Amino acid sequence: MPARHLKFGIATAFAMLSAPIASAQEAPDADEMAALCHGGLSICVSATIPAARTQAATTPGWMSPDVGAAWAAGYKGKGATITIVDDFSSTSRFSGNFGIGVQTQRHGEWTREEASMIAPLATIRSKDFTTSSSVTLAPGLNVLNLSYGMYATAGYSPNQIGWSAEEASIISYATRGSAIVSKAAGNDSVAVGGVTNGQQDYLDLALVGKASAIFVGALSTNGTTTNKAQLAWYSNYAGSNPLVQSHFLVVGVDGSKTDLYGTSFAAPIISGYAAIIGSKFTKATPTQITNDLLNTARTDTLVNYNASVYGKGEASLSRALAPVAIR
Repeated sequence: MPARHLKFGIATAFAMLSAPIASAQEAPDADEMAALCHGGLSICVSATIPAARTQAATTPGWMSPDVGAAWAAGYKGKGATITIVDDFSSTSRFSGNFGIGVQTQRHGEWTREEASMIAPLATIRSKDFTTSSSVTLAPGLNVLNLSYGMYATAGYSPNQIGWSAEEASIISYATRGSAIVSKAAGNDSVAVGGVTNGQQDYLDLALVGKASAIFVGALSTNGTTTNKAQLAWYSNYAGSNPLVQSHFLVVGVDGSKTDLYGTSFAAPIISGYAAIIGSKFTKATPTQITNDLLNTARTDTLVNYNASVYGKGEASLSRALAPVAIR
């Protein structure tokens, strides 16, 4: 498993692990999924926007119906820029199907395609996470998608880490509310920031309490009031920290439809939602859009809702778009 050692100022071995689970042509069993969850893919890297960005008239079955309703109302992400910080240069590829045919792509190519399908008029940028350079912001609303984690031996605090310019810029933007940061919660079935095999995701820890950061967990399907959804078995959950609970959302990741599993594929949905909201509320700040998403989440579509599991609840694009204005 590849490791990244040069991005930090402390003498310990840090590995950059994907927050997703890879796909397969057939749904893997629990043991296979667990192996993928815990590092079957090591991700962090950028490329060009896929040609398959053209939207069909209707949304594919893995999307919430709210997306189609937003499109029908004219909100498709125009004016927003989504930057995908991910793997665009490794040799690791896997197969899946977002409803436009089976493809075999790198992890970043998958997350980029998903975000672009949710918000088809948003500008999509790719940032290879092996470059270590700062993430630059575009004019207008910026959304950063982080479908990866940065793990090291547990016991440090985030302020002990000498972050590279890349992660330092991301943390700064989330702190100052300069960009919405959609962070995959992780696939270790622990609370955000929890310890797995003696390691913690320090990028999670660094984003706790930041104004425009959102942690995104995965549901096994989109929820409704008559068919409630539950947390996917692999997904990290909010935990007992109120600062995490207040910035934690869940969305459906229906791998039975896409062959793609993991919170890596939850984060781009929130990235797309944020861009769509920004295309309606064109003067809203990243923090205002973040709060709109958090404060309009649903709890009545979830099995045994509890804030320590689901945080604020299931993101509801229709509720987030409902106000005349947000502040």
